[in-house]
Amino acid sequence: QVQLVESGGGLVQPGGSLRLSCAASGFTLAYYAISWFRQAPGKEREEVSCISSSDGSTHYADSVKGRFTISRGNATNTLYLQMNSLKPEDTAVYYCATDHQTYCSGSYSVRGHGTQVTVSS
Repeated sequence: QVQLVESGGGLVQPGGSLRLSCAASGFTLAYYAISWFRQAPGKEREEVSCISSSDGSTHYADSVKGRFTISRGNATNTLYLQMNSLKPEDTAVYYCATDHQTYCSGSYSVRGHGTQVTVSS
């Protein structure tokens, strides 16, 4: 059974850091492009970052460039998102997702249930 399970969210003060994890099961994460996207109340879904499997390239939304880093732990079949210098506008539910393509397509056929990130003082 294909499954993605996110963890690592929580409440953090502005300027703080969090590392999100996404454990994959039922498929080998390294074979496919996989993304983090976020959804805040009243806002459109935003793809935060994606890592391809075709060439290992990474992509970031302008809103997080220079602050967030996506990576894969192939031995653990886990995707990570290191988030630094967090801002209140980063508050959202964060999801990992894939469309089982080798490139970042911007669409998703599988996603996890999400993890809440709240940035507030």
